[in-house]
Order: sequence, then structure tokens, then C-alpha cells
Amino acid sequence: MAQRILVVDDEESIATLLQFNLEQSGFEVTVASDGEEGLALAKNEPFDLLVLDLMLPKMDGLDVCKQLRQHKKMTPILMLTAKDDEFDKVLGLELGADDYMTKPFSPREVVARVRAILRRSTHLTAVNEKSPDEHTANMISIGDVEVYPDNYEVHVHKKALELTPKEFELFLYLANHKGRVLTRDQLLNAVWNYEFVGDTRIVDVHISHLREKIEPNTKKPVYIKTVRGLGYKLEEPQLHA
Repeated sequence: MAQRILVVDDEESIATLLQFNLEQSGFEVTVASDGEEGLALAKNEPFDLLVLDLMLPKMDGLDVCKQLRQHKKMTPILMLTAKDDEFDKVLGLELGADDYMTKPFSPREVVARVRAILRRSTHLTAVNEKSPDEHTANMISIGDVEVYPDNYEVHVHKKALELTPKEFELFLYLANHKGRVLTRDQLLNAVWNYEFVGDTRIVDVHISHLREKIEPNTKKPVYIKTVRGLGYKLEEPQLHA
């Protein structure tokens, strides 16, 4: 069965271009022309991914994204915008978008980004079907934090955290390189699989989210340390520091 994509964009030429290229790549595509219509469709129908424009009539893409996440709809979102604006980019990711592209874009790149996001989502669904023994076989322990790579989970004090796929992948990469200083560029290239030239702020946003969910005190992190002028490293907490 073809994976279903919802394209929400009020520019007919762009929506038609996206629909054509995604359908040529084997996806089933539905198009909405404003934020309210897109939100209603996304809440009430099963889609595998949303391609969501930032600037929309009736309700903008940020509000659509925010409301979906508030309603625990975790459908992956690729956000589009005509504005090359760092604030919009960071805000979109903070509200729960999985990826971000600035217009004008190559239809081939959109399809590539969609496929990359769906690969992660499909992997998450598949690993959730494994047995409990398979889930725990590759567990990584750091202090009171346990990372389960096979089912995309991080537990603190035995309680599972609600992490986005990107937050999990970033934390797993840090865990697999525990004790090593990793630059923002290294993290960006390793976790996002392509370069956001000059967009290392995206890493900082996700590190901030992880600290809010993992650290006992975000002002004095004991797990994810900032190495000034270099980047970040994950380390075992010093219990008697």
C-alpha cells in the first residue's frame, strides 16, 4: 500500500508540483489549500507525513504544527517557507516539525527529504514489534538514563521520555560517543544526514529540548555538557561533585 502524504500549501503551482513529483515517486497525495483544512485532514485521516507550508490562509503552518502536537498527533512534518529566516526555522522545529526547507527548492530534494523522514518513521514502527528481550539487548546506560536503540526510547529513572525521532537520534549519537567532544557541525551532519550550511542553531535547539527532558537541573546540566567554543559531550554524571 502506498504511503499517504498530505500537502498543505495555498500556492496552486507549488502544490501541483509537489503532488506530481510525490505521486511519480509512488506516494498517495492529498492536497489542502489552507491551514484549517490541513489541520482537519491531519487530525481525522491517517497520513504518513505532512508537507506543510509556513504561510497559509486561515491558520499558519506553525499553528497547525503546534495544534497537532498538542493533540498527540505525531505524524512527521516537513515544513516549507518562502522566508529564509533563522527564527522561523528554529521556531518550527521547536513546535515539533521534523525537517525544514526554504523555497525555492528542487522537487527532487523534497522527495529525498520525505523519503529520509519516512525511513526513520518506518524503522520506529518496525522496532516496536520486537520482543522485550530484543528491545533490551543493546541498552546503553549513563547514570540514571537508559537508552534503548532498538525501540527509539530513552528512560530516566525507569520512566520512558516523550522524544521526537530527531531528539532520540541526537541523544543516541551522543551516547555512542560518550565522553567525546562533538562539534555542532559533526552532530548536524551525523544526525540530519545532510548539511544545513550555517544552521547549527538547529543542534542547539534539540540539545535544549533534551536537557529539559533529561537533566535534573537544566541550569546545571550533569549529562549533556557544553564545551565552550567547541560543542557538546555526553558524560556520566558526577554524583559527588
